[in-house]
Amino acid sequence: MPVCFDIGGTNIRSGWPDEVGIVQIAGQRATPGDSLADFLATMVDMVQQAPAAQQDFVAISIAGFADPQTGALTIANIPCLKGENLAGLLEARLNMPVVVVNDADCLALAETYAGAAKGAANVFAIVLGTGVGGGLVLNGELVVGVGGISGEWGHGPIVDPTAGGRVESLGYFQCGCGQKGCLDTVGGARGIENVHNALHNAERNAEQILDAWRAGDEAAALSVEVSTEMVARALSAFVNMLGPESIPVGGGLAHAKDLIALIDQKVRGMVLTTYELPLVVPAHNLKNAGLVGAAFINPTSGRPNKVRGVS
Repeated sequence: MPVCFDIGGTNIRSGWPDEVGIVQIAGQRATPGDSLADFLATMVDMVQQAPAAQQDFVAISIAGFADPQTGALTIANIPCLKGENLAGLLEARLNMPVVVVNDADCLALAETYAGAAKGAANVFAIVLGTGVGGGLVLNGELVVGVGGISGEWGHGPIVDPTAGGRVESLGYFQCGCGQKGCLDTVGGARGIENVHNALHNAERNAEQILDAWRAGDEAAALSVEVSTEMVARALSAFVNMLGPESIPVGGGLAHAKDLIALIDQKVRGMVLTTYELPLVVPAHNLKNAGLVGAAFINPTSGRPNKVRGVS
């Protein structure tokens, strides 16, 4: 059984699965973001604190991408790990297998095997947090693409700045990936804020905009309409391409069930097939998706694309 980790820029959290695969937080440390030596020492110590029966291998969920060929990490919020082969470094110190998986991919696994999409073979889990991300399970296997990247529908210059003609062009917002016109800039919490500011020349945070929308504010309603339209249009193309049985939503906006229901309504009205039941739904594992998803990873052949218990 694995020792599971969820690594973010602020904290490292650890745990291990119970008999049905659910992982609760057992330990937490501050992330040593600037010192590789301190980071590795912290990880080794946290593994050694786990029960011996759990120390078969280490499964890590992280807000970055590990190249399947080299193990090198692409990561923004932990400077000491940039370009490092974290799995290899830990394996040399722990003498056990280590697998490193993107956190959105772990969300996809958590929801497929212990969440909103349980029992589904094809799942496109999306993240609507500060930005937009995603992870993809097809035929029961996590899809890991070139460079470790897949399911990242938030990046790529695909946004229609008129939201299907609902407004005059908003122009294109600069994305952190270096491009303009990415869904990441209009679809998450930051995206709703960008849209609202562009439409009304008024800076409000996403929570304020959503509260005003619920209260019947016309300006906020237009911002939500435009942002969700952009999200739904892009998502409908992925639905038609991938044929998912479920689209669980993680990230901070997943708590806004009325917003997710609006996106679901729009998406189901745009796709080719008929979904009688909600397709875009809040994820079940919102607090510990990284840990739960990591528990379903098997580090065979050095690639995190085989899920325990699935033939």
